[in-house]
Amino acid sequence: MTAPGPAVSRRLRWRSRGLALLNVAPEEAGGVLAGFLLFFLLFTGYFMLRPVRETMGIAGGVENLQWLFTGTFVATLLAMPVFGWIAARASRRRILPWCFGFFALNLLGFSAGLAAAPEDVWLARAFYIWLSVFNLIAISLGWSLHADLFSPGAAKRLFALVAAGASLGGLAGPLLGVALVGPLGQPGLLLLSALLLLASILAASALQRWRDRHPRPGADAAPRRAPLGGSPFAGATALLGSRYLLGIALFVLLLASVTTFLYFEQARLVAEAFPDRADQTRFFGMIDAIVQAFSLATQFFLAGRIAERFGVGTLLVAVPLVVAAGFLWLAFAPVFAVMAVVMVVRRAGEYALVRPGREMLFTAVPVEEKYKAKNFIDSAVYRGADAVSGWLKALIDLLAQHPAVAALAGAVISLLWAATGWSLARALGRRTAAGRSEGPLVAAPGEAG
Repeated sequence: MTAPGPAVSRRLRWRSRGLALLNVAPEEAGGVLAGFLLFFLLFTGYFMLRPVRETMGIAGGVENLQWLFTGTFVATLLAMPVFGWIAARASRRRILPWCFGFFALNLLGFSAGLAAAPEDVWLARAFYIWLSVFNLIAISLGWSLHADLFSPGAAKRLFALVAAGASLGGLAGPLLGVALVGPLGQPGLLLLSALLLLASILAASALQRWRDRHPRPGADAAPRRAPLGGSPFAGATALLGSRYLLGIALFVLLLASVTTFLYFEQARLVAEAFPDRADQTRFFGMIDAIVQAFSLATQFFLAGRIAERFGVGTLLVAVPLVVAAGFLWLAFAPVFAVMAVVMVVRRAGEYALVRPGREMLFTAVPVEEKYKAKNFIDSAVYRGADAVSGWLKALIDLLAQHPAVAALAGAVISLLWAATGWSLARALGRRTAAGRSEGPLVAAPGEAG
């Protein structure tokens, strides 16, 4: 066999050094790239539409946001049995393509509706609710696939890199939206988002094929070609029967409550600072771009190494503690500039650290729970917390008549969030040590294959 030439050898050395810098084994590169592309395409399409959604929410009145949150929760509850039915009957390889294809058809319908009636307030409200339901189900399903295909050990090193695709998409999406909303209009943006969603299905298929080429020891791809079976309501029943899943649900509930408290304050201060709707959309797009830029740098070079060296608990606890400090700062200085800083830190920290850490928790549960229970927690529990905390925030504002009270309540919730994250990280360690997951799916660098 002819030895590779100097140019080829140099490329191989650079490739090897690059993978080592990212803490990725050569056989894992294809899987990481496919997962990265899946989330990049999904988030680019979503974040193109997110500033439009936020503007629609403010247009209906900041004082009415809790009604939109309640409508979103009800719509999520209605969607859960439908998702459970699909997950029970479709093979694990087809759950994501079926759901993403359905969502793409929804986008085509909304595009036609906005083209016909661009000023219809009820259509705007319906789109706000639909996008709020879609984003949680679609993102959760993408992570379900990764929890299915990667082992807990590999997840520690690789999930932050995969999540970097989401951050890059979150950076590209707003920029594309700003650049294309003029020539394409809102209906055109929805069409482009549908195409990106369909392209993410191709990336998911590539991820499945990578897993087929690198099967875990003693297993094959046959189970992934079979339906999960069970009841459409299995996600809820599994949650109620597991202390570990209930702990994850509590973590998500507290996360959503913190997010909602900040979201309402953001909406109030943005409405005061930017009366014009176009300025509001530009501000939301700018915040999205800043958040994703910070997230990318952390995900590429820090998050995976932090998880590997200091454990998942660091990912799950650090951000809640920082957010608690941010709420205290906001209590004493409830102004727009402080809110902007706290929002950027909270969102960047969640994307770069909390989200990968949270998804690692699901690598240590049975396969059915990775799809059904996980999606129920990520969607129904999250949106339920949104609705309840939205009304709680409105009640606190009504009774206290001062934003500092809500900020102090947010600090307390953040501390409970941190404590729950620490407890879950310890539970994950015990489960992994006891072999409660399905076993290693990918060998870590230096491990036997």
